Amino acid sequence: MTELIACLSTGKGTWGHVSRLMQDGKWDKVFLITNDYGKENFTKDTKTELIAINLNQGIKELRDEIYNNLKGKIKGSEVAINVISGMGREHMALISALLKLGIGFRLYALTKDGVEEI
Repeated sequence: MTELIACLSTGKGTWGHVSRLMQDGKWDKVFLITNDYGKENFTKDTKTELIAINLNQGIKELRDEIYNNLKGKIKGSEVAINVISGMGREHMALISALLKLGIGFRLYALTKDGVEEI
């Protein structure tokens, strides 16, 4: 089991994808990178932490905000990530923050065969 970090932002149908990924995967903890709207409107369970970031700032500021919100919270040296939702800026900031934290990652998605590493 591992921790999942997923972007939960814009994109038609992407909230459903992330929700099913959370339900069907065997995650120890789930971190969702979102905005204030997502934090207020996405239904989460007890092992999920919603991290609201300001998407209107520059990419380095986004990276630093994600970095500061994840620092000290990730248990292992590697996480699963999903970037089906959101934009490239958010994805780059997340990947950069993980690398800055010294955390490796693997890409996971919900496929027709279930949750799989891509």
